[in-house]
Amino acid sequence: MNNKVVLITGGSSGIGKACALAFGKEGAKVVISGRNKERLDETIKTLESASIECIGVVSDVSSEDDCQKLINETVEKFGVLDILINNAGISMRSLFDECDASVITKVMDINFYGTVYATKYALPYIKQSKGSIVGVSSIAGYRGLPGRTGYSASKFAMQGFLEALRTELLKDDVHVLVACPGFTESNIRNTALIADGNAQGESPRDEGKMMKAEEVAQHILKAVKRKKRSLVLTTQGKMTVLLNKFFPAFMDKMVYNHMAKEKDSPFK
Repeated sequence: MNNKVVLITGGSSGIGKACALAFGKEGAKVVISGRNKERLDETIKTLESASIECIGVVSDVSSEDDCQKLINETVEKFGVLDILINNAGISMRSLFDECDASVITKVMDINFYGTVYATKYALPYIKQSKGSIVGVSSIAGYRGLPGRTGYSASKFAMQGFLEALRTELLKDDVHVLVACPGFTESNIRNTALIADGNAQGESPRDEGKMMKAEEVAQHILKAVKRKKRSLVLTTQGKMTVLLNKFFPAFMDKMVYNHMAKEKDSPFK
């Protein structure tokens, strides 16, 4: 990673921040983006204190103009772009028939179109450097999760997009990785949207029992180094993907029962 330029969307917290530290400590120059300037500035201070060369760019990935500006500022600062990590994301938690359609739209705009826009403007530079494009997806991109229809749809869309793109770039020596963490300790459940579009506020799961964001980041770093196609994390995540492939009807019941055990579950 020495002197590689790595751009991480949603880099001011959670997996994105952990990736910024992991790649930066390996010698990479890091660009992080986020919508909250204060949080972005705090993360930049953390990176700089670890002697990581970095910049932060305030941007909303659901805006195509912001994504174009983000890529332009990255290249203006460092001259090249080697690795794009599409990490910015938002979740939701609501039964579909109770959910305002705008919630689905917002989740798709950030999770799917954010990946499309950032990748679109980064691609010419990634092709020049024969670098890597990473999509931080989810087990929900393999197995639809009840109560999270919009989130699951966005991750399925991201994975289909990146798989097709990988095939298009087969002869360009561009590496495309789809990384699917299982449940990871982060603030994504706190900021998840409920039926009316407001943030959920409190996580319905025991965050302390989940994989740490720092561990996820180390797995992503290794997968980029090895140019892996896909990465599925946690034993539960791997079992979910495997069983859903061979026993989908059984998994409908298993996943329903598992999600129904969450605190304040929308399932009656």
